[in-house]
Amino acid sequence: MTTPAGDSERSTPTVREAVRADLLAVYRIEKASFPQPWPFAAFQRYLDEPAFLVAEIGPGVAGYVVADTVPNHGQPLGHVKDLAVHPDQRGQGVGSTLLRRALGIMRAEGVAEVKLEVREGNEVARRLYESHGFELRRTIPRYYDDGENALLLVADLTDS
Repeated sequence: MTTPAGDSERSTPTVREAVRADLLAVYRIEKASFPQPWPFAAFQRYLDEPAFLVAEIGPGVAGYVVADTVPNHGQPLGHVKDLAVHPDQRGQGVGSTLLRRALGIMRAEGVAEVKLEVREGNEVARRLYESHGFELRRTIPRYYDDGENALLLVADLTDS
């Protein structure tokens, strides 16, 4: 079952690597979370990434994070590509748990810095990222299709 858990089942999420059976639930959360959701095929492409994680609360997927690493002058650079929590599960630390686990995986892979882009107007996400050590590096004008700016945030994993 991939629906979010009810109030009586809320607890600490279990985090694990995403598997093919999770993709529909992940895609539904994506569509419920973003005005310009990723296509289903994008999640399929990242399925084998060790930092494509899902959080479960009870029998259902409560959220996910997609992160990977890319070569960068001999030192891998981490990139948090997508993170979302089911609307019914927000405000319970699911996003923070997912982000912490993804950063831990990247640190174990030798990543010293992790970047991400976030909508300038997404205050909730910005607070989450800042609480995990991300700092503003620059603004990317009109990054999103609707014209909104993105903020490029970077975290130094060698400090943690």
